[in-house]
Amino acid sequence: MSPDDPFDDASTARAVIDAHGDVAEWNEGARRLLGWTAAEVVGRPVAALVDGPFPVPRAPRWDGTLTLRHRDGRGLPVWLLIHHRRPHGTPGDWLVVTPVGDAAMTPDDTLDSAALTQSPCAVAVCDEQLRLRGLNAAMAEIIGLPGDRIKGLRPSEIGGTPETETLEERLRQSLSERRALDIEMWMRTRDSDRARAWLTRMAPLTDTEGRVRGVCLAAHDVTENHFARDRLQLLNEASVRIGSTLDLTRTAQELVDICVPVLADFASVDLLDPEDYGGEPPLRLTAPVVLRRAAHGSVTPGTPEATVKPGDVDRYPAAAPHAASLTAGHTVLSSVAAGDLDPWLATTALRGERVRRMGVHATMSVPIRARGITLGVAVFTRFRRPDPFTEDDVLLAEDLTARAAVCLDNARRYSRERQTALALQRSLLPRTLPRTAAVDAASRYLPAARAGVGGDWFDVIPLSGLRVAMVVGDVVGRGVAASATMGRLRTAVRTLADIDLAPDELLTHLDDLVLRLSEESGGEGSPGEVGATCLYAVYDPVSRRCTMASAGHPPPLLLPPGGEPRQVAVPEGPALGLDGLPFETAELYLAEGSVLSFYTDGLLESKGRPHDEGLRLLSDALADPGGSLDETCDHILHTLLPAGGACDDVALLLARTRGLPPARIATWDIPADPALVAPIRKQVVEQLGVWKLEEAGFTAELVVSELVTNAIRYGAHPIRLRLIHDTDTLICEVSDTSHTAPHLRRARTWDEGGRGLLLVAQLTQRWGSRHTPEGKTIWAELALLDDT
Repeated sequence: MSPDDPFDDASTARAVIDAHGDVAEWNEGARRLLGWTAAEVVGRPVAALVDGPFPVPRAPRWDGTLTLRHRDGRGLPVWLLIHHRRPHGTPGDWLVVTPVGDAAMTPDDTLDSAALTQSPCAVAVCDEQLRLRGLNAAMAEIIGLPGDRIKGLRPSEIGGTPETETLEERLRQSLSERRALDIEMWMRTRDSDRARAWLTRMAPLTDTEGRVRGVCLAAHDVTENHFARDRLQLLNEASVRIGSTLDLTRTAQELVDICVPVLADFASVDLLDPEDYGGEPPLRLTAPVVLRRAAHGSVTPGTPEATVKPGDVDRYPAAAPHAASLTAGHTVLSSVAAGDLDPWLATTALRGERVRRMGVHATMSVPIRARGITLGVAVFTRFRRPDPFTEDDVLLAEDLTARAAVCLDNARRYSRERQTALALQRSLLPRTLPRTAAVDAASRYLPAARAGVGGDWFDVIPLSGLRVAMVVGDVVGRGVAASATMGRLRTAVRTLADIDLAPDELLTHLDDLVLRLSEESGGEGSPGEVGATCLYAVYDPVSRRCTMASAGHPPPLLLPPGGEPRQVAVPEGPALGLDGLPFETAELYLAEGSVLSFYTDGLLESKGRPHDEGLRLLSDALADPGGSLDETCDHILHTLLPAGGACDDVALLLARTRGLPPARIATWDIPADPALVAPIRKQVVEQLGVWKLEEAGFTAELVVSELVTNAIRYGAHPIRLRLIHDTDTLICEVSDTSHTAPHLRRARTWDEGGRGLLLVAQLTQRWGSRHTPEGKTIWAELALLDDT
């Protein structure tokens, strides 16, 4: 007989009963025991062979003594082991086994002595046919069957499970290869609902002549080691997976994903709102507690256990496990069977109905605390796993929650700083762009999706003579410091632009400011790390020329009317704060309707996308015919930015140029004779009549007379007067070749002069002077009436 054919082993009576209660198989051992042949009993009801009812086990395994009918008519009490499954059998079959003859009654004394009956380690010995020949009390306790009853059975006949089938295969391998083997397996003992891990070591046994007589196996309970290893592995996995971002909701969800289903069948994370406690929650709280659901997860798809959705706020009374642990300041275990949750479940019929329907039997609530602050609570629930939470589960949950608490606190602090920086950033950026006669403009600002708020900014600044300045910049760094630096630089740019500095001169002054800011931000004699890039451009709608200079900033794209987008060739100077080479300007003519696209590098740069590819996408999006500039801005952002948001801050400024018609400009060359001022005034009044601005004639005449007289008296020739008619503004400009600028002063009572510029300041909307390569220009703006 081959050990590979266990069903034909005559030392064991084996029979298979099908789902209908009929005998399906009958081996030689069964014939030896009861005298019936297979042909006589196969197909007959098993009840015909039993005195009394045949037990139909409700559990996977049953053992006991039944009186069986021998072929000679006598009743024979036999101990039987019945499995709901036989190896390699059909589902629904029942396998019935019992030892027969010498295998059960006269075991080999030599092998029995090897059973080590008194050993605290679970030990068993099998013969060459893998029949159990001896075992000690510890092994019998693991198996859950009487040791004297199962001698002569094979492991697969004793267990009737895939695990015991695997064990039998490894025992056979140990015999055939004559070497020791180890196998680790999970098995559930008869008196326990919880499976345990066993390390089974097996080795062949030989007699004094070296012949293999059997195999010995020893089982060691390594459940605690296995759990400890799993806990360490889970904690290591948690340290990698929890806190992968600084997003509060995602961090909470990562904690839930780690714990389900390893620790609980359902888990939730509810957080306190710091604003309810003056910005920082206390370490302990009093009930009721208001919490916002940050995340939850379940082994059941759709999370039907949850009565609160992520983002919703709920109020938890003192009886709720959420409030119980927060008010107690430690982990709280609750049992449904013990009635711990009855007061809480009674408050909401829906919650109580779901708990009963899902079979929830245990909860564990753990406070989430970090750096002396209570952030919220994590609640773990079991309904599919039958075992309650243990002390080891409590330690594991507290370790996981403590790791997550630090990450949640980091995310909370980062989120608060981000919101502060973003609020500061938006307050320092222009809320609306000014309407100018030079350009139509549209803009967008988007903070980084996950990184901190940076220092990107843009601006449109009206200048004298209907000119306009356009600026875009990017401060190095992130957070509140970068936003504050951006605000200081933007203010400085507006101040320097107000005195009409040329683009290269303005960037030079701005570079000096950044160097001073860097020195101020440093400490202990070391400079700080303040830096920025900036591009400054000035467009004149009269000459339709644009002058720009760059301090390490990407050049703008130009889309001429009917043409293709191209980069403007701007000499790229060093970034602000490097104290490098001087800045240079570029000047170009812009046809009316040209579109300039100013941007920061966050628009082009994306993870896994080259800079040149981003520039190509920007060109294509800019060239795509659309409607307004606002629609073009949205189209550009949709084309270039990923669905999850930008990796860096993005500032975008689009400007479509306008040109002022020559008919709205009048120019006169002024002779160096004060007596000829009167004819000039007359010509001005005539020109205002052509423009239908007679109502402004008196004021304009006084302003022109004063500015021209000052230029003749204090300036240098040649002198030129220019009037510019805008929709709601009349601009008077007097230019000469002197670089000396006038100053407004208060004239004393006995002074004969000094009141001219004061009169101009009182009569005009604003006035000023700007230096030019040829000299200077004094200008004044007069507001026109609405009906002009």
